[in-house]
Amino acid sequence: MQKFRNVLLASDFDNTLVYTQGALERGEDIPPMCARDRAAADYFIANGGYFTISTGRALPAFAPFVSSLPINAPCVIGNGAAIYDFSKNEYVETAFLDADIYEHVDALLSRFPALCFEVYHADRRIHVLHPNVFSRNHEHLTRAATVEVKDFREVDLPIIKLLFEEEKPLLDEVRDFIRAQSWSGRYELIFSSDHLLELTRRGATKGGMVLKLAALLGVARKDIYCVGDHNNDIPMLEVAAIGFAPENATNEVKASGARIVCHCKDGALADVVDILDRRY
Repeated sequence: MQKFRNVLLASDFDNTLVYTQGALERGEDIPPMCARDRAAADYFIANGGYFTISTGRALPAFAPFVSSLPINAPCVIGNGAAIYDFSKNEYVETAFLDADIYEHVDALLSRFPALCFEVYHADRRIHVLHPNVFSRNHEHLTRAATVEVKDFREVDLPIIKLLFEEEKPLLDEVRDFIRAQSWSGRYELIFSSDHLLELTRRGATKGGMVLKLAALLGVARKDIYCVGDHNNDIPMLEVAAIGFAPENATNEVKASGARIVCHCKDGALADVVDILDRRY
């Protein structure tokens, strides 16, 4: 019997499976996953496990990497806004923003008229309002082209998520402004880096979607394992039987109770599979 049958291992992509921060700092292309991690993922799958990615990236920013990754289950994308089956090129589950987002963004822009943010669509388009150095850096990192718009109401539905891109103090103000509104309960707000604040529909988190994916695959809660490095990964680390984090994780992730493994560039995923190999 395959030891990992009906076990789900979900990994974040950036700075967990691959060290994208180092590539960004050096102006280089994103490296492939390290050989140690690939061997571990292949071993996990060969022994019956489901290995997948749970990423903040939306479809156009993540799709180019899928063919090079050893995944055998649908992926959580858009920071929990959807589950996408790349083997069938179709959405399995969605939690997109509704039409009220236009009114709410009007209110936001009345307070922050020059606010930069990206708008992610279900059909792989990305629009950007008020592009700045952070949006340009993000575009370089993701290799996903954006199209500038002058007015948010030019943007059509369905929208997966919004990604605000500014200095951290301004993003803190944006977060606090949204939280103070009567409609704030309609949304999730979470940092995916110091310069990136994500807005998705209420309930659209990596944790919520990993649970839905596990249910679709017939995986019990006790057999869900997740690994991630940043604050937006905490919801999925909290729903896992064990949540893991690489050594390069944020202090908030480490304080959440995640089990720490080696730095992502040294094979954090392989450390996780080694632990599961002893557990099963």
